[in-house]
Amino acid sequence: MLEKKLGELGAVEFLSKEDLDKIIDDLMNVKGVDNGDMEVTLDDIIMTTRDMLLKEIQRLGRVDYALSSGGAMVVRHLEPFIIRKVRHWFRKISLTTIYRDSEKMLKPSFKESDQCFPLKGDSGFVQIRLRTTIILESITLEHVNMLTSMAVGYDRSNAPKNCRVYGWHQGLDADIGVENEKMFLLAEFSYDLEKSNAQTFNVLDSVGSGLVDTVRLDFTSNHGSPSHTCIYRLQVHGHEPTSVSMLAMQS
Repeated sequence: MLEKKLGELGAVEFLSKEDLDKIIDDLMNVKGVDNGDMEVTLDDIIMTTRDMLLKEIQRLGRVDYALSSGGAMVVRHLEPFIIRKVRHWFRKISLTTIYRDSEKMLKPSFKESDQCFPLKGDSGFVQIRLRTTIILESITLEHVNMLTSMAVGYDRSNAPKNCRVYGWHQGLDADIGVENEKMFLLAEFSYDLEKSNAQTFNVLDSVGSGLVDTVRLDFTSNHGSPSHTCIYRLQVHGHEPTSVSMLAMQS
């Protein structure tokens, strides 16, 4: 019965058995916490699955140019939050030290509570080299959703709050410090814990058709955690320029 209903939604193509098991576990935990009732109905599962599918369909319509599997990478960041310091967690890239787990913010996940890149304190930045040069249109920032946080007792106060995103065209310049001369403001926003866990923000009208191959997410506050801020995923959306001359002007 469940498989038939999920098939009608088209969920079979998107959800693995592990995903479905996790949905059921999370629903059981939430119902247990809220109502003292561990029964999960078919309607509960279908409603949760439908919400997941709608979000996934929306994302499929947008290319993520910050996806690590597509070639994007974190090239700079402030001090990570580390509980245990293990030497091999670090690797050297260009002029800066990159924390290995920073790549988590450039990968899709089920938003488990440990699948994030934690930065020390309530302010900081992360700089990302995109997979190619684009005309940027919007930014999507994700954190743990309310269902997961309630199920595992996860504190979402470490979500970034007030953010700015800058961009510039690095080109072949090997000096990653040139951003002060080239970067311009793309978007300014606040991540709201009362809304969807994946929130998309359009670039400012003043950005126009400027070319970007590097972005920097700056956050000046989080939702209350004094120790660290977690970034679960940052997506960058836009389109590739069609004019060769536009690329030549920015190189």
